[in-house]
Amino acid sequence: MTYKLYSFWRSSAAFRVRIALNLKGMDYEIIPVHLSKNGGNQLSEEYGKKNPNRLVPVLEDGEKSIHQSLAMIEYLEEVKPEPPLLPTLAIDRAWVRALAMDIACDIHPINNVRVLRYLIKKLGISSEAKDEWYQHWVKTGLESLEKQLSSDARVGKFAYGDQPGLIDLCLVPQLFNALSAKVDVSPYPTLMRIFHECMKLPAFINASWERQIDAEGLNPVAPPQE
Repeated sequence: MTYKLYSFWRSSAAFRVRIALNLKGMDYEIIPVHLSKNGGNQLSEEYGKKNPNRLVPVLEDGEKSIHQSLAMIEYLEEVKPEPPLLPTLAIDRAWVRALAMDIACDIHPINNVRVLRYLIKKLGISSEAKDEWYQHWVKTGLESLEKQLSSDARVGKFAYGDQPGLIDLCLVPQLFNALSAKVDVSPYPTLMRIFHECMKLPAFINASWERQIDAEGLNPVAPPQE
């Protein structure tokens, strides 16, 4: 079975799903959806039939399709439980999901491309003010994550234990965004330690921006050395 993933190389949500597919060892085909060319391919009528929200990614499994990255990852977890992306204990699964949602629901959406475009094009916000907006909400979210992950006994080499899981799938793309935007990551040593552990693994490396068939430019983000 080969899945189809409608993806954009810099999309954090698509990045999460690419990592999950790689960790699970699943075959998939990337269908690029450019978010700015021709006004944004995601806004086309054809793509709107796949996802009325007109966002990436979309995951197709045969004739069935799924939108929302966390739903896709949970689906992959159910159809192929090994290696697991969620803990065994219910309370730990809830904790992992909560931190993943801190990223996917609280940090990422308010800094998404369509939000930043709206700030500039519709509300007339300056580029400098837009950048301040971006940095404020990213730093607010990362500060909370650092506090939670720096003091919890469940944290190991990765955000939960010594195997990569759901939190890591969300954290790495968010840190790619932060590094690209030149956010000072020095206040987040726990997050960056986890980031570097993840980026040693082929599943994360092969899902990263510069490895995508639709990537534009060279070395779009250069993570600081450990």
